[in-house]
Amino acid sequence: MQFDFADVSPLDRYRLMASAITPRPIAWVTSQSAQGVRNAAPYSFFNMMGANPPIVAIGMMRQADGTHKDSAANVIETGEFVVNLVCEADAPAMNLTCIDAPAGVDEITLASLVTAASLGVAPPRIASAPVAMECRVLQTQEIGTTTLVIGQVLHFHVQDEFYDAQTRRIDTPAMQLVGRVHGAGFYARGTDLFELHRPSWADHEIRK
Repeated sequence: MQFDFADVSPLDRYRLMASAITPRPIAWVTSQSAQGVRNAAPYSFFNMMGANPPIVAIGMMRQADGTHKDSAANVIETGEFVVNLVCEADAPAMNLTCIDAPAGVDEITLASLVTAASLGVAPPRIASAPVAMECRVLQTQEIGTTTLVIGQVLHFHVQDEFYDAQTRRIDTPAMQLVGRVHGAGFYARGTDLFELHRPSWADHEIRK
């Protein structure tokens, strides 16, 4: 089966892509308006795009009438946001923050989230998140019904229990992160893992 996306409705394009491109990490974005109104919302159109400089990208879909949702409006207005990663214990609270609340509702309060002050940006971090990344906007671009946000990570926070200072490694499985998969409301755990070592050309030639 093949699909010419020029002839496929936006809803069906979404269904096809979101069902195939999985699992997707979740950016639980905390932001704050210039007036100090806080917001939290999850986005699974998200990933790391580079380390030098350290950049992340998030696709934020606009509302049906074309206006920005609170997160995108705050990010555009202030140029700041925090990406919090979602552990399984936080999944119910994360799910609550994607509620279709009226504009201006503080989802952080709604979900009874405990926050911690950020070091370089105004929006707070979610204290229970295994990892939080304070970001400054490098660029935003309006593409169709999506606001593409590219941010530079200024401060990277990881809970002490997940970081080994001697090896400078994060214990990723211990964080119990969840990701989005196919269909509405489906998530994945990162527990069924396998390992493949990256090959080198020299070793490949020796084995011939």
